[in-house]
Amino acid sequence: MPTCSDRVSDWVSRVRFGDLPQDVVTQTTLRVLDVVGLVLAGLATSFGRSVREAVLALNPAGPSRIFGCGDATTVPGAAFANGALSQALEFDDTHNESIVHMSSPAVAAAFALAESRRTSGADLVTAIAIGNEISCRVGSVAPGQFHRRGYHPTGLFATFGATWLAGHMLGLNRAEMNNAAGIAGSFASGLLQCWVDGTQSKFLHPGWAAQSGIVAATLGKSGATGPAAVFEGRFGLFASHLQDDSLPRAYGRITDGLGEHWESRNASFKPFPVAHVIHPYIDALLRLRAAHGIDPARVERIICPVAAYIVGIVCEPVAEKRRPRSDSHGRVSLQYTLAEALVLGRIDKNAYRPESLGDPRILGLADRVEIEVDPSFPGPERFKGAVRVVMQDGSAYETVEEHNRGSAANPLAVEDIIAKFDANAADLLSAPQRRALVDAVMALPKARDAAAVVAHTIGLKATA
Repeated sequence: MPTCSDRVSDWVSRVRFGDLPQDVVTQTTLRVLDVVGLVLAGLATSFGRSVREAVLALNPAGPSRIFGCGDATTVPGAAFANGALSQALEFDDTHNESIVHMSSPAVAAAFALAESRRTSGADLVTAIAIGNEISCRVGSVAPGQFHRRGYHPTGLFATFGATWLAGHMLGLNRAEMNNAAGIAGSFASGLLQCWVDGTQSKFLHPGWAAQSGIVAATLGKSGATGPAAVFEGRFGLFASHLQDDSLPRAYGRITDGLGEHWESRNASFKPFPVAHVIHPYIDALLRLRAAHGIDPARVERIICPVAAYIVGIVCEPVAEKRRPRSDSHGRVSLQYTLAEALVLGRIDKNAYRPESLGDPRILGLADRVEIEVDPSFPGPERFKGAVRVVMQDGSAYETVEEHNRGSAANPLAVEDIIAKFDANAADLLSAPQRRALVDAVMALPKARDAAAVVAHTIGLKATA
């Protein structure tokens, strides 16, 4: 009986650019632009500087480059660097149900490979669409179960997406792809203990997934073998990590309707650099602030009904969430994030700065954010938010955000995505350079050489 890997490999070996629906092509191209902008923003962070230094120390010069700075390194090195840098601000897109960041590993892996071999823009877009689709599908087998156990879905699921992406670009046959996927199961990883103390290891996971996918595919092409039943087997991904046979595992989510139903359509762009489940709460609160001129100093309480599954992600332990130790800690705190949003009137790439994390106005307000589990709220397939602001004089304001902004049900306009890129790239590239990069990315589906885009990421300010 064919395994899940058999069926996925069969699809990947057959799919071509002409098989992609036009909306998938458009969305994939926009996701490339989004990720490139995030890498450029990530370079300016302390985390970004650490990643760049480490990658160059570990890897000799090679055919692939780190976006923005243009450092030449190996294919796995560039994949790792660009994947990791893209999540430095917690600003990369998310598949709602699985909460996997699928585009950052896919874009990083695809460009690293494209610079080592002649790749058309159409082939690159096809490979990224393949990687994104598989990451989302693998993550949908048991949604929420991995987060609950302290695993980061991106490190686990996007590794498989990157593996089949690389298998497609490297021309692996079905048997080689199956072996590569089996090998990838041993590489898939990602613990979330960093959420406890505010450290940065989670940001490495998209890079690790991108690098691991390329390594697994290369090993598969070279004849190394891996288990065929890496997903559904007795010691496969789900049995080994979930350790509970009573949990439902919908393996059909990986393979059913491949090429007909595109699960990656259900992924959301991020308008805020923060855990995605917090987004609808930010929009709801900022809308109330603007409509009613809310003075944070006069707020008695902010009440947030939430779905039960997000409590352990962004609401508890309460003491940690109210007093984040770092920017990365703050990005996964509903209480702190809402307090900063209301006090400063924004959450953007400059949020969670040390002066904000220590601001008594923000911290005092974070203490007044209350969480209430609401059984009527949807699961991870839809990020819903609601806030009720109670003032000291007894007046109250409330609103609901039914669908997070940036999702398929509440999409960002193309102009909004370009504006986000523009803001993220502004510290490294001049306005004309940013415009040229936008044009190059948007023309990718017709480009003869996809790797030419990388040169457009490098500007005079980027070489310092």
